[in-house]
Amino acid sequence: MLYAHWEDVPPQHWPWGNFTPEELASQGDQSIMIDAEAIDRLQWTRGTVGRMIVNSAYRDPIHNARVGGAPLSGHKFGHAFDISLRGHDRHGLLNTCRSAGFTGFGFYQTFLHVDCGGRRQWYGDNIARTTWTS
Repeated sequence: MLYAHWEDVPPQHWPWGNFTPEELASQGDQSIMIDAEAIDRLQWTRGTVGRMIVNSAYRDPIHNARVGGAPLSGHKFGHAFDISLRGHDRHGLLNTCRSAGFTGFGFYQTFLHVDCGGRRQWYGDNIARTTWTS
């Protein structure tokens, strides 16, 4: 479900106690796409690992283009999240996200991209695979 602004989300449509609509809204126009299954997985992840920072969640198309996102990025559909690695063991966070049911993983120096798209993984920021596989 798409809302033009995060403030438009009725409380009864937001059962995720560890997040706010503002936290998962586009940093561009403040709109939000709610993919309940994806947010359920994110909620489960947060409940398991404790505190975590979501750097990026839903992105409106203009904001996605501005930040260099893929044209068919899961962020544009509300089922992709970039989770800060600050305060987390990268392997532990990855394993928890896999257990939560995420299927797409992008490995970066400072964050882990997770999504509910096809099963795949990639390495960004010229990051060495050994950073994630050791």
